[in-house]
Amino acid sequence: MLLNSIYRFRFSVIPGGLISILLLLLAFAVFYILFLSIHSNDFYSSLITNRTLGLVKFTIYQAFLSTVLSIVIGTLLAWALAHQKSFKGRSYLIALLSSSLILPTLIVVFGIITVLGQNGWLNRTLLYLFDYSFENSIYGLGGILIAHVYLNASFAARSLLHVFESIPKERYKLAKSLNFSALQRFRLIEYPAIKLSLRSISSTIFLLCFTSFAIVLTLGGSPSYNTLEVAIYEAVRIDFDIPLALKLALIQLSITMVLVFLSANFKAGISNIKTSSTIIPWNETKKLRIFQIFIISFLTFLFITPLISIVVDGLGADFKRIFSDEVFLKSLLTSLAIATVSSILTVIFALLISDARRNFNIKHRIKESKARSFINILIAFSGNIYLAIPSLILGLGFFLFSQKFEASISLWAFGAVLCANILMSLPFALSILYPPMLNIAQRYDKLCFSLNLKGNKRWLYCEWPYLKSSVLYVFALSFCLSLGDLGVIALFGSDEITTLPWYLYSLMGSYQTKDGAGVALILLVLTLSVFILLPRIFTRKNNA
Repeated sequence: MLLNSIYRFRFSVIPGGLISILLLLLAFAVFYILFLSIHSNDFYSSLITNRTLGLVKFTIYQAFLSTVLSIVIGTLLAWALAHQKSFKGRSYLIALLSSSLILPTLIVVFGIITVLGQNGWLNRTLLYLFDYSFENSIYGLGGILIAHVYLNASFAARSLLHVFESIPKERYKLAKSLNFSALQRFRLIEYPAIKLSLRSISSTIFLLCFTSFAIVLTLGGSPSYNTLEVAIYEAVRIDFDIPLALKLALIQLSITMVLVFLSANFKAGISNIKTSSTIIPWNETKKLRIFQIFIISFLTFLFITPLISIVVDGLGADFKRIFSDEVFLKSLLTSLAIATVSSILTVIFALLISDARRNFNIKHRIKESKARSFINILIAFSGNIYLAIPSLILGLGFFLFSQKFEASISLWAFGAVLCANILMSLPFALSILYPPMLNIAQRYDKLCFSLNLKGNKRWLYCEWPYLKSSVLYVFALSFCLSLGDLGVIALFGSDEITTLPWYLYSLMGSYQTKDGAGVALILLVLTLSVFILLPRIFTRKNNA
């Protein structure tokens, strides 16, 4: 019965099913090459050492602190924004918070160093006004936490704001009638509404911080602040200690698999249907309103200052020299080419996987059964492999393949970077495209069947009108994520193959701060232009 149903919808199931199988085979191949490379007899006996235990402890410790700080600050900002809807620039602030997801981590790091570094804006201002400066370095645990909180608190605030705005107005009226204080209102009305979302967002942030690479690499400052990802990079790139890299990769894979399994039980309670923005028909008390405005103003200032520093310092760079540098031009063209190809493939893969997966979630297509549920889980997991296999471990797998199979290292590097970028963007693409594709099938299947709309005709007249804005958003998002990634390229980066993030990291490592500021500004403008302007231009053309 199941096979008959699959055969009936074979043109919908097979393309996405084959892509899912290829992704699962890729994951298996990475696991296989890692275990195949383990040939030492004392590998498992020396797996857990004081060094590896220290790496695991610090990785978990910094991820835990980053998650707690990000959630506390993000919740405060979302709460303040939800209750202050009338100030000018609110929509722009929310859009800026949304863009934090696609900001290249090296841009954030560069901006933080510019503001808080030893010779940063803050120290220079203190020296000028009070003849005093902070002696503590931005490098170390403090710098890692600041960068993680910068990126993840804004992500948490944007995600939680929707939940706050979806709380029914009647609950606030009840709180008002019972004369609740702000603390009682939060504890009894708002916290129960956001509790499920907090769990989901916390688990996501913890995974992101646990597998963080670029931030720890640039702001760690010493081996005592290394995480597993950075230790793997140093073992391969600096020490060429492949056995050590394999041990660390095995430990990280084991932990991330457990984390992904545990986080799968946390489902966000965010509805896709937004309510009427819950406008509360009374003003907050004066003290509370001042406190909320202060939170918004202070956190906004902290968020935009590193971006402003990049613009200000970047405008002072010698762009003529930068654009005449062959390595920069090569890095720019390589980044644009990889980002374009990976974005197109991400969109195609996400559409085909979503098309295949919805067959196993619609009763009138394939009836419920254990086999249907199992296939559905496999397809869903194939699109979220990146959560279990971070980019650096994927890069290590490709590096080991390059040692066993003769081919140009540039070809292996290009393939590794392309695969990493696709896998990194695919979970976001699927979360955006799958829900509307499922809704379209549930709503219009019977009409399409009665009109005999199939294949290209169904896509053109039924699917595309509803999906075009989401498809372009996914393309822009994937493009920006690929453009700013410093993961796999850290293992393969050289004069032969280089990207903008790797070029910027090289400038920062050689203390060429002026040129680095210019490249950072170029990368920032490229990222924000694609993410913000491209979807708007497309929308205007369709509305014209």
